[in-house]
Amino acid sequence: MTMVMKRAGMLALGAMLALAQPAFAGETVGPGGEKATPSSEVTLSDAEAAKLKEGKYTAALLWHTSSDFVNAVTSGAKDEFARLGIEVVAQTDAGFDAAKQKSDVETILAKKPNAVLALPLDPVTSAEAFKPAVAAGVKIVLLSNKPKDFVQGKDYVTIVTDDLFQMGKHAADALAGAIGKKGKVAWIYHDAQYYVTNQRDNAFKATIEADYPDIKIVASQGIADPARAEDIAQAILLKNPDLDGIYVTWSEPAEGVLSALRAAGNSKTKVVTLDLSEPVGLDMVKGGNVTAIAADKAYELGRAMAAAAGAGLLGKTVPPFVVAPVLTVTKQNVAQGWQDSLHRDAPKSVLDAAK
Repeated sequence: MTMVMKRAGMLALGAMLALAQPAFAGETVGPGGEKATPSSEVTLSDAEAAKLKEGKYTAALLWHTSSDFVNAVTSGAKDEFARLGIEVVAQTDAGFDAAKQKSDVETILAKKPNAVLALPLDPVTSAEAFKPAVAAGVKIVLLSNKPKDFVQGKDYVTIVTDDLFQMGKHAADALAGAIGKKGKVAWIYHDAQYYVTNQRDNAFKATIEADYPDIKIVASQGIADPARAEDIAQAILLKNPDLDGIYVTWSEPAEGVLSALRAAGNSKTKVVTLDLSEPVGLDMVKGGNVTAIAADKAYELGRAMAAAAGAGLLGKTVPPFVVAPVLTVTKQNVAQGWQDSLHRDAPKSVLDAAK
């Protein structure tokens, strides 16, 4: 599975994720408007690691799916847990099924872990699913999503996610640079109430409007189902055949947009998107429409989650909302970009084409 699965299924659930969407503030904020803290500030000293080793603690990883992104987060978490002497005793994959995730919680609780790292799929279902873990005193660290009515410091340690504003800003800056800071662009955003994608998408739009007066967003279209991306792009291109650029909310629908551009014989319109995937990366290194991909440091997300869990076990106060850094991946830095984001080599097809 490629990076396309990073949020593909998760975002398809966007309409279910009834989290309160904070007002767009020009910076990344949590689902309840929490101020963001850089992940670099969530660290444990060697002395604290030694203290954790004495406790012989254990942890479990409850993931929403399997993907390159999840593998990178897992790798970062396991490396940090190893440093802290915390044994990972279970890892599950809910396959984007909230009922399966509830069952996974029950399964891992039988192993009595002291800490759990998890991405809750559905706020309502997960609130019920994770209650037994909270009651058992398990230190829960959340990735991106929050169970409904959960209170930080009482029910969970912290939420860790991307620097959402910077994801959108990096994409805007990259597209602007590719089209000479002037021209017409389309904005294809995630049409669901979900604070992760909403902030990323809005940051792109706000950056273009604030920083690039000679770039006009002439077409705006929401998308809920990635499978509709090609049709949406065809309709936009029909009305705007002279588009200079297109922003696409994440990499899976970006693949559909690329299909529409190829079908139209359009090699001019530049595309930017978020999150690494092999097809999008391959188009980029082959000199296709894709000019850049904004990506998060997924390995660092995992490291920060494990460090936060360790801090929770030590009774340390952890900031309520933690964000990992962002990078812009281009043809020039694709090999290093894949490593920095996913802590693994880029797909062979991408590396070969980049030579």
